[in-house]
Amino acid sequence: MAEKVKNLRVTHTKQSLINAFFSLVDKKDFEKITIADITKGAKVNRATFYAHFEDKYDLIDYVMEGFATVSINNYVSENMVFNQENIAQLILAVHDFYQEPNIECRSSYAGLALPQMRKKILTELNIVLTKSLKGVYEDNEKEIFVPIFAQMVHEAALQLADSNDTIEKEALAKKIALFIVGRV
Repeated sequence: MAEKVKNLRVTHTKQSLINAFFSLVDKKDFEKITIADITKGAKVNRATFYAHFEDKYDLIDYVMEGFATVSINNYVSENMVFNQENIAQLILAVHDFYQEPNIECRSSYAGLALPQMRKKILTELNIVLTKSLKGVYEDNEKEIFVPIFAQMVHEAALQLADSNDTIEKEALAKKIALFIVGRV
C-alpha cells in the first residue's frame, strides 16, 4: 500500500512540474525559463525537480514521448495489422499528435518542440509499424521498409493538416493509406 501512495505522489509531482512548465511557456521564451521558475510554479524544491528530470530539455522530451504514445494508442491497438484501415488511423493519430500540445507557443518553444515532436512520433511509428509487419517482411527487410513507411505516414499526416477542408480528413487519410498499403 505504501508503494502505491509513493507512486501516486511521484506521478502527481511530475504532473505539477509539467503543468508549471506549460504555464511558463505562455509567458516566457524557452531560453529564459529556469528550473527555479518551474519549481516555484510547481511548489517543489530543485532537488525534487532533479529527482524527476535532468534538465528542462529532459522535461520536454518526457512530455513529447507521452504525447506520441498516447496519440497512437488512442487510434490503434497494440496488435495492429498493417492494412488500409490501421494505416489511416495512424495518419489521424499523427495528425492529432501535432494538435495535442494545444498551447500558444512562443517562437522559441515552437522551434525546440517541433523537432522534438517529430523525433518522438517517428520513434513511436517505427515501433508500431515494426510489430504490424511481423511475418510480412524478414527482419533485415523491416530495417529498410519500416522507416520508409513511418516517414510516409508522418508526411501524410502533415499534408492532411495542410489540406483544405473540401475533403473530410478521415476520407483523405483512407485514400493516402491505400497508397501506402498498396506498396507492401
